Amino acid sequence: MSGNGEKTPISDGGTSSQNDAAGTSSAAIGNPSLIENLDSDLIPDNRGAPEQYGEEEDEGNSIETSGSNLTPTSSIIKEEEDKFYSAEDNTHGDDDIWGILSGVGGNMYEWYDFAVYGLLASEIGSCFFPRSSQEIQLMSSFGVYLAAFVMRPLGAILFGEIGDRIVGRKNALVISIILVTAPSVAMGILPGYNTLGIAAPILLVLLRMMQGLSVGGQLAGSYVLSIEQSSAANRGFRGSICDASSVGGFLISSLVVTVVRKCYSEEAVNTWAWRVPFWFSLVLAPVLFYVVNNSKESKFWEERTLQKETEIIIREEDCPQDENRDSALHDLFSSPFRRRQLYGMVGTLSVVASSFYLIFLFTPLYLSNLRHLLSEANSDLLTSCVTMCYIVMVLFAGRLSDTFPHRMDLIRIGLPGIIVAAPLMFAMFECESLFGIIIAELMFAFCLALVQGGLAAWEVELWMSEPTLSFTGVAVGHNISSSIFGGTMPLISTFLFYRADWWTREDDAIWSRIVPGFYVSILGIVSLWCISSVIRHPHDVRSGELRQRRARKRAEKRRHNTTWTETFDQFTIAVNTSFSNLADIGSKGYNPPVIDESEAAKDDLKVATEGYEKKEVV
Repeated sequence: MSGNGEKTPISDGGTSSQNDAAGTSSAAIGNPSLIENLDSDLIPDNRGAPEQYGEEEDEGNSIETSGSNLTPTSSIIKEEEDKFYSAEDNTHGDDDIWGILSGVGGNMYEWYDFAVYGLLASEIGSCFFPRSSQEIQLMSSFGVYLAAFVMRPLGAILFGEIGDRIVGRKNALVISIILVTAPSVAMGILPGYNTLGIAAPILLVLLRMMQGLSVGGQLAGSYVLSIEQSSAANRGFRGSICDASSVGGFLISSLVVTVVRKCYSEEAVNTWAWRVPFWFSLVLAPVLFYVVNNSKESKFWEERTLQKETEIIIREEDCPQDENRDSALHDLFSSPFRRRQLYGMVGTLSVVASSFYLIFLFTPLYLSNLRHLLSEANSDLLTSCVTMCYIVMVLFAGRLSDTFPHRMDLIRIGLPGIIVAAPLMFAMFECESLFGIIIAELMFAFCLALVQGGLAAWEVELWMSEPTLSFTGVAVGHNISSSIFGGTMPLISTFLFYRADWWTREDDAIWSRIVPGFYVSILGIVSLWCISSVIRHPHDVRSGELRQRRARKRAEKRRHNTTWTETFDQFTIAVNTSFSNLADIGSKGYNPPVIDESEAAKDDLKVATEGYEKKEVV
């Protein structure tokens, strides 16, 4: 649970039939009264205690709120948090198939284009930075890779405004698809350094920045559109499908790169064949555009947008001089509570972003180019196999997250696994056994899947209380984390690999190899703290409902499947209760009932008697 404050039981609040089946309801939020569930256990309200709402008190500036002294900022956070918990849940989800297909197709396409560059980083480095050493070539190539991540937060701001305030989620996805296709094809035909000189790497950086701008809106848009169209009972699973599709983009790119390296000689790949995977984008773009064009807009967003527009018009009529409309970014950062949510989200996603790029991008290069444990073709093939297994793991974890009382419970199970598995994976690589390498990667992938399975639904639910801001909130938080921790991961890992020998003794060679794993472990500790102590989630006050529904089912089962021993026990209890009542009557004396002798009572008795006599005659 996200709060660490005093726990106060809450009521079920009379959930509707749809929310009973879904696993979440807003009714309990509005009436946090003290009750017992059917198992006679109290349901905790895990919202944070007042002392956790802000910084330390300032003398002379504290105000009284709910019996506690809070600073003005802390009071605002407390008020906004109460509104967050009392917001109505999304009941418009109908599990539309086109919505999930558009998200899946968009993610696969964009992440295919994005991942191809990382998998061909060594070839691209030799083409655009030929005069540098292998180390500088690889780091320069990853530097260009990082340039795309620098643009992702800007893309998040741009597409967040488009998706929240201008044209909606669906059209934002269409624009992002068009924006990513052009630079991908252009990179496939861009001449190298030997032809254009210094202009070649500059153009490469600009094209990668255009890709980063597009990806900044694509993944968040697919999350928001798919999950807003989902019923509450399937949010985790549908979100995991979106995540699995982005991994599927990595899989397709890995398969295409593997086929290219198998079909062409190493010399051909280094000179021109590395461009073939970029040309493959032209085949995928038309199919994806058709799928996204057939999807529906989010009803949840349309309803709240209409409501917000109505409020703005009324406000403008009352105050004609105040016609300025704030942007979604301004609304996000002007709220102290939303800022805290954003910071906690970035911290929570830090280990996920770094781990994702560690296993699917850096590890293949580590095994082939850096440690020379496998050939490039075999390393890519192994990555493809691990990716396929990871997709199944993510889907399983997504479905599993829907069965937990609190969606964060499964995430908190997986985070300690990542903390331990990251350095252990690099240590197992040193056995130089193919079986050991496979087990190490699968172990780390399983821990990461436990965290990522329900993560997409968790991200959208953080901002679902304000649908006209959710695209921006998800996009900005996700892409800031991906840029800071995901985009820098290959570069930092490569730097740590080459510099770790300086920090360790010669007889401790294995410690120098697992330094990148320790970096991920540190981020895992930060993530665990953020999700446990900083972030707030709607399930904080709804986590008892799943337990209540299960208790109701057990109660119904007991009523319909009562054994003869249970029946005899119930009969014995009833008999003992009856004799106890008779004993009480004997000890206290018998008090005859009072007879109503009014005329109305006599008439009623006469009518009843006549009806009974007629019935006897018949």
